[in-house]
Amino acid sequence: MAGNISAPGQARWSSKAAFVLAATGSAVGLGNLWRFPTEAGSNGGGAFVLLYILCVVLIAMPLLLAESLIGRHGQRSTIASAAYLARQSRASPMWSVLAVIGMLANTAILTFYCVVAGWVVYFIGTSAVDLIGALSAGEPLRGAYGPQSVEQIQQMMPTLFANPVLLVGLQLAFVVVTVWIVARGVKGGIEVAATWLMPAFFFLLIGITVYAAIIGDFAAALTFLFTPDFERALHPGVLSSALGQAFFSLSLGGGAMIAYGAYASRDTNLAQTSGMIAFADTAVAVIAGLAIFPIVFSVGMEPNAGPTLMFQTLPAAFHAMPGGAIVGLAFFVLALFAALTSSVSLLEISVGWVTEKFGVSRVKASVWIGVLVFLVGLLSALSFNVLADQRPLAFVQGFENATWFDAIDGVTGRLLLPLSGLITAIFIGWVADRQLVNAETGLKGGGLAAWRFLIAWLCPLAVAAILVIGLFPQLLG
Repeated sequence: MAGNISAPGQARWSSKAAFVLAATGSAVGLGNLWRFPTEAGSNGGGAFVLLYILCVVLIAMPLLLAESLIGRHGQRSTIASAAYLARQSRASPMWSVLAVIGMLANTAILTFYCVVAGWVVYFIGTSAVDLIGALSAGEPLRGAYGPQSVEQIQQMMPTLFANPVLLVGLQLAFVVVTVWIVARGVKGGIEVAATWLMPAFFFLLIGITVYAAIIGDFAAALTFLFTPDFERALHPGVLSSALGQAFFSLSLGGGAMIAYGAYASRDTNLAQTSGMIAFADTAVAVIAGLAIFPIVFSVGMEPNAGPTLMFQTLPAAFHAMPGGAIVGLAFFVLALFAALTSSVSLLEISVGWVTEKFGVSRVKASVWIGVLVFLVGLLSALSFNVLADQRPLAFVQGFENATWFDAIDGVTGRLLLPLSGLITAIFIGWVADRQLVNAETGLKGGGLAAWRFLIAWLCPLAVAAILVIGLFPQLLG
């Protein structure tokens, strides 16, 4: 199971800044631009945001540090690094199952993530065509999709779903780009992509937020996001959603931070970098809310639109706003950058293991796994048309109406990721050699004692709650 653990890998980030950028890129993805506003809008805004930030500080950050130190100590693939630390702790190498589950989960996530990223590519195309039309007509500052009605704009996504050939083509294009970046290696591919894409991402995000503050109803957005309803904050469903978002937003439980930690140098302070990554990811999520909700409120739309917020509500909102043609294109380019930095990390986990386990080149491993991801992803892509009537887990409570897309998303999010995170917390908090773990953290004194308490007690209980509530939502009534 552990693969070849005799020799550490040779790849390294060129600097601490490169590690932070790449790891932040792994964490920052469509979950920040799509899932966070969706969850915040559906769970009362301020109450959700308050609980989300608390969950990041008290639960997600300790787990982020735990995963990073497993990778940096082992300096191998995710599975081999976990097995290496277990052996050095005189524990069973079977504890590496935490990485096995994580790798399976993230590879499965990548299969439908590429489908969603394909939707982003589609809206980039439609937005670009629209902007060209606006420029040709001498109206560069007109609203997005000027000649169309709101109903026609909101019908764009259902029209895309009804076209299986286009859906699959967009999915394939995104898979190819992800494979190309990972195949180029840690420094030549992943690090270069992060170094260019992340600064561009932040520049676009800030630009769109400034636009939203000037054009949109920024005061309403501030009130919605930062005025918590404390009564609602006590609702277990809101707490569960906030905990789940904090957990998944930082790519925890899937092994991405183990994989990236393995390329970190020994002089990197993992506690500091973990804090920087968590802060950056949380800041992006909150700023994304400040970019999206002022636009939504200014045109009188509801913030609780759910998953359609990004692909139906926002395009319609851009339609009603000056400069919407430009900003709409910029927003979806922003989303593409976020999708790419995350998809690269998802693929790297399995590529790193395959190259180490079977001794094949990075290019071959990337292509092989890319083909597998594309083929399995067809089930998700076709869930909206050809396979729309199939319910693969109809016999499982809670999944009776789940399509292939919903089933893969649900199994990974509700079961595999929390399970991997739970095993990680127990392993680091109770099983792994205390001296080895403490030395890797970069923490001392009270900070180390606080982290030990959180990883050994609060994290296992909280992640177990995610697992139980995710599998048995009826417990919340």
